[in-house]
Amino acid sequence: MTHHAAPRAPLSWPRLVGVVPRQADCFQHRDAVDALERVVAGGGTAVLCQVLSGTGGVGKTQLAAHHARTAWQAGAVDLLVWVTATSRNAVLSAYAEAAVTVTDPDDPQCAGLDDPERAAVRFLAWAQSTDRRWLIVLDDVSDPAHLNGTDGRGDLWPPARPNGRTVITTRRRDAALPGHLIDVGLFTKGEAVGYLRAKLAAQGRHDDPGQVEELARDLGHLPLALAQAVTYLLDLHLDCATYRVRLADRARTLPDLVPEDSGLPDAHRATVAATWSLSIEHADRLRPTGLARPMLHLVALLDPNGIPATVLTSPPALAYLTEHRTPDGGTDPDVSPRAVGVDDAADALRCLHRLSLADHTPNTPHQEVRVHNLVQRATREALRPAARDMAARTCADALYEAWPEVERDTALGQALRANTAALTAHAADALWQPAGHPVLFHTGNSLGHTGLVTAARAYFQDLHTAARQNLGPDHPDTLTARHYLAYWRGEAGDPAGAATAAAELLADRLRVLGPDHPATLTARHNLAYWRGGGEAGDVAGSATAFAELLADRLRVLGPDHPDTLTTRHNLAYWRGEAGDAAGAATAFAELLADFLRVLGPDHPSTLLARHNLAHWRGEAGDAAGAATAFAELLADSLRVLGPDHPAILTTRYYLAHWRGQADGASGGVR
Repeated sequence: MTHHAAPRAPLSWPRLVGVVPRQADCFQHRDAVDALERVVAGGGTAVLCQVLSGTGGVGKTQLAAHHARTAWQAGAVDLLVWVTATSRNAVLSAYAEAAVTVTDPDDPQCAGLDDPERAAVRFLAWAQSTDRRWLIVLDDVSDPAHLNGTDGRGDLWPPARPNGRTVITTRRRDAALPGHLIDVGLFTKGEAVGYLRAKLAAQGRHDDPGQVEELARDLGHLPLALAQAVTYLLDLHLDCATYRVRLADRARTLPDLVPEDSGLPDAHRATVAATWSLSIEHADRLRPTGLARPMLHLVALLDPNGIPATVLTSPPALAYLTEHRTPDGGTDPDVSPRAVGVDDAADALRCLHRLSLADHTPNTPHQEVRVHNLVQRATREALRPAARDMAARTCADALYEAWPEVERDTALGQALRANTAALTAHAADALWQPAGHPVLFHTGNSLGHTGLVTAARAYFQDLHTAARQNLGPDHPDTLTARHYLAYWRGEAGDPAGAATAAAELLADRLRVLGPDHPATLTARHNLAYWRGGGEAGDVAGSATAFAELLADRLRVLGPDHPDTLTTRHNLAYWRGEAGDAAGAATAFAELLADFLRVLGPDHPSTLLARHNLAHWRGEAGDAAGAATAFAELLADSLRVLGPDHPAILTTRYYLAHWRGQADGASGGVR
């Protein structure tokens, strides 16, 4: 008797390979969801491969899972393959499982499917030839090279087929990635606040709306951080305001402010603090190897909203990168590493950009670098105090080096001030060891010279307080802070108060530094200047004080020292204010020749001397000559200082004034 096996049932469809992550609680519909649904590009070409790219924690996996789940539930695919693509072996294993899933057990080609490499080839061949509709999701591709066909290995990228779709999630932004790139950013403010409110409401909580908004802002609208923070505060029954206090506490680290691994929400695989560590390792292995990590140490201490690239490619930054380059296992420890150059530093920024650890925008005016504030915090917290302080002092040196002598670009000056403020907030102590860093003083003067004199006064008030606390009342840097505080107090409209403060400072500098110290002479200079200021100023006394000071500066500093020239400048000015316009004009003409010889034609002090020469020339009766001189000065000032510098407005005013005087009537700048 012959027995015949019963025929097997044909393969049933649809089929699922892998585990699609469950939808996160309170899932927020985002623009990227709609972008994934648009299967036809604007030009009418079918989009067969889409790449969701963004930094760790922005929700790329959730968006891909939502898309896959929607397609599955709608019956839009016959085969859905979800691959956790963190390594080549993981992709091979998933493809091998898919090969078994789509192959009829009676098919003779089933043989050999136990070999992952052969099975993967078989599956990709099936995807290339089948009429079935398929969707392959490659989640968390850590390195595109894992899927490339190199070194005799097969290419693992899914084929381009009209009936097939591929979705890739990755932190990478390499140009070699296939498909249509969809940048996945942070939640919008509305999405972040909506998520927090929904999570709280699910537990019967309705926190202060203002505190909810502020918490979303504190966490930088990062979905992963929002999910873990709200889980933490719900677990401990904290309100948003209390959690924000803990978050702001420098004594607490990010791991202290999120649930333990066993309590992470939505099947998170890592805490917010640990989620970027793998990206940093990958970035550090990209060429130029070993520079991404130390570059991130610098970036972590500066303004997250924009760091001028010139700061991060300055000589101090290059020296730091050379010294702190991550060791390469193949490097001979007895051989000094090659010095890092500007191109290396720029390439290191691109490594951070490629791994979505920072945004480097070469096409913007200052090629700014932006980074999420929590990436910064996690990086800072991973540094030992001594290493953090060294990086902070490097940042201060770099900012000071990158600051132009003349702030023609007001946006650059604003960015440098913002970065100094961020650095001070993160590592103030390091900037007072062993003394106050010059960038602290330069920042305040930048405010004043930009026209923000009230802000400069307030800045130096705070800086003086910090100097007293860190260095003591008689330290030269504390006295310098008092010097600038008095100066900007006068410029802000209180010359009498400035004169009083200058007199008190002079007494202390005489006691601490002695009569011939340059700082003491500067104190005498400022006292003389403000003595003549205001409606009740002592113009004659100011001129006398400058004459006495000039003799001492000539003796101590010499005739060509910039401070000596500045004293001559003020002596000439107060001579004119005392009524001798012709004498002031003559003195400024002589002084201008020396400024040109010592400082050059484009130095701000030279331009100011030209301004005063033109003014006193007009006051001495030559209105037409003054107008001509101011017209020439305006052209040069625009070229050197830029159109937004406060001196430009002043020069335009005097040009109009002396043109009017020369014409015998009021006139404007034509």
